[in-house]
Amino acid sequence: MHRPFQLVDVFGTGPFTGNPLAVVSDAEELSTTEMQRIARWLNLSETAFLLPPTRPDADYRVRIFTLARELPFAGHPTLGSCHAWLAAGGRQSLSDAVVQECGAGLVRIRRQEDRLAFAAPPLIRAGRPAEAEIVQVADVLRIDRSAIVDAQWVDNGPGWIAVMLHSAADVLAIEPAWHHEGVVDIGVVGAHAEGGDADYEVRAFFGNGLGGLIEDPVTGSLNASIGQWLFASGRARHRYVAAQGTRLGRTGRIIVTQDEDGQIWVGGRTATLFHGTRREDG
Repeated sequence: MHRPFQLVDVFGTGPFTGNPLAVVSDAEELSTTEMQRIARWLNLSETAFLLPPTRPDADYRVRIFTLARELPFAGHPTLGSCHAWLAAGGRQSLSDAVVQECGAGLVRIRRQEDRLAFAAPPLIRAGRPAEAEIVQVADVLRIDRSAIVDAQWVDNGPGWIAVMLHSAADVLAIEPAWHHEGVVDIGVVGAHAEGGDADYEVRAFFGNGLGGLIEDPVTGSLNASIGQWLFASGRARHRYVAAQGTRLGRTGRIIVTQDEDGQIWVGGRTATLFHGTRREDG
């Protein structure tokens, strides 16, 4: 059997500048164990598997795997999966949005000019972390506790805790501890000076399940929840641009907007860079 797949670049400004995502189509015959094995072999931050929906109001269903576990929701796999589904001939049932089914429920995705954007899902966990948790984050990032201006739980599935630093330059200067025991999902944000092409710099660090720390190139779920934090706190209004992946040689750009109803949308460009089939008997 030949199973189609696409390698999609998400949130980039051109080829090979965003976060790559492997999308495997027609995945209904794959077991959870097989999906996890494929994700680990591909060694990308996430791999997505397209399935028929189980809910009548969804256009397709996706399962999302990191190197260590399955996620109920993730941002760049949401946009990349939608792009791959549309590129494979998928036709949305609603005129104004594609509806994705995932572990977190239904997620709306719509076209905005030359990009796709998803509706930020509700937070699973919010509020200020305990002081001991903030200190632990500072230790992992190898920065002084005084460098953290503010901190919030911004968990919409992966488990993010976010900290704000004084500036984008401070964010880019971080040299974290690349070996860390236990599960950790840390987002860092700092403001750029006015006049540039980005308003905020974002970095994302997560554990690989083997005691290592990985920096993610561009992270939709984190930018969605940071956006909810920035808009709710009054730090951002209506629209802003976040840069991510700078230290990794990427030029990820995430457009975060808040509509008249208060819904936050997280958008970016998507492009299929490779496609093919996987031989089941290979």
